Amino acid sequence: MNDFLVVGGGVIGMLTACQLAEAGHGVTLVERGRCGQEASWAGGGIVSPLYPWRYSEPVSRLAHGASHRYAELADRLLETTGIDIEYSQKGLLYLRVDDAEHAFAWAQRQGWPLERVDASSIYAKEPWLREGVTDGLWMPTLGSVRNPRLCRALRSRLDALPNVTLAENVAVQRLAIERGRACGVETAQGRIDAGHVILCGGAWSGVLLAEHDVALPVRPVKGQMMLFATPPMPGGRQLLERVVLADGRYLIPRADGRVLVGSTLEQTDFDKCTTAEARESLWQSAVSMLPALADCEVEHHWAGLRPAAPDGIPFIGAVPGIEGLHVNAGHYRNGLVLAPASTRLLVDLLLGREPVIDPAPYGPERLTRQERAAV
Repeated sequence: MNDFLVVGGGVIGMLTACQLAEAGHGVTLVERGRCGQEASWAGGGIVSPLYPWRYSEPVSRLAHGASHRYAELADRLLETTGIDIEYSQKGLLYLRVDDAEHAFAWAQRQGWPLERVDASSIYAKEPWLREGVTDGLWMPTLGSVRNPRLCRALRSRLDALPNVTLAENVAVQRLAIERGRACGVETAQGRIDAGHVILCGGAWSGVLLAEHDVALPVRPVKGQMMLFATPPMPGGRQLLERVVLADGRYLIPRADGRVLVGSTLEQTDFDKCTTAEARESLWQSAVSMLPALADCEVEHHWAGLRPAAPDGIPFIGAVPGIEGLHVNAGHYRNGLVLAPASTRLLVDLLLGREPVIDPAPYGPERLTRQERAAV
């Protein structure tokens, strides 16, 4: 029996398992499909909240902590797995921001670089943006990763750790609770025991808890995205080289020249089907920012399910009323953004270490049983 059992093989679950194993503990990770194939794969890879000044302080605190760990994580994964997750800090251009003063006040409080830029500066950075842009905001240190590569690197790292057992294509049917304590999970292939159980199942985390009268209010919100193949541009440039955000939609460049556009926000329960309406909407958004994309091939169109908590703050910590059961879920659009900090916070709590971030705002006990049921 291993010390810890992690349910869910997304970035949150894999990072949690890595940190526990690297601290010397035996870990089993159970994933109903293949690791890294749900929301972690489907996201865009921007490692900052899209409009960070619009989030609560607890989310900003986690985002700030995570941003300082991504470069180290990228280097460590490249060294241990040989996989480059394509972490870069080329910045983000914001167009048509209607609360710029709020943004500058937030940036000053956080010590975060943010500046207003004029048309000449914008077109020097991204010459093929649509005509008529007069000004915008520029966040020079914003980073991004190629999230499918991050998923592959984390899985490769887990494969190499001798004290990790990976159980893929193993669906958890229910939690094993005995005398008020979580001691494992029941699966179609049999029971798996562990000293502690950690739910990192994203939008599915609340499903397992519901059987035990714990109504964790994490709901799925569908997001659809598309990927364009772009041609080489004059001077050895790419059609797009920095993240651009306008009216809630974003374009993300990849190192190979591809451009990703996202994303929709849809309340469709656990439906992951793509739609013609979303495809047209995403295409229009992309072309309105970068007109040359109208002549580029759409290589892929997909959907994923974000796990949304009602206040936007993830649930991180011990589940009230069930000893040995813990959760890290509800990151909404910021799973990749917050992963290095939120997993470090939970692992610190699990191992009795002093957390760098105050855990109080994230504790599942912040909602009473009655409030959870009402939600």
